[in-house]
Amino acid sequence: MPPKSPLIRVHVNIELAAETLQTVVATCKARAGADQRARYRVDTADALAGLISRFLQDAGFDQYCKDPNHY
Repeated sequence: MPPKSPLIRVHVNIELAAETLQTVVATCKARAGADQRARYRVDTADALAGLISRFLQDAGFDQYCKDPNHY
């Protein structure tokens, strides 16, 4: 479902399990593969941001925020 208003990028601090971050990094590295010098050319921070953004859109974060009981 497309967003109802334009999206903006915000930089925030969030808490997530270390295991989750390890999974994201390992998955990104596996998908990207190493170059000839055994270096991985992937931005795991951007990948994590994309995953979280898609999750928030799919999970209905807009509706969640409208409920004052969640604050």
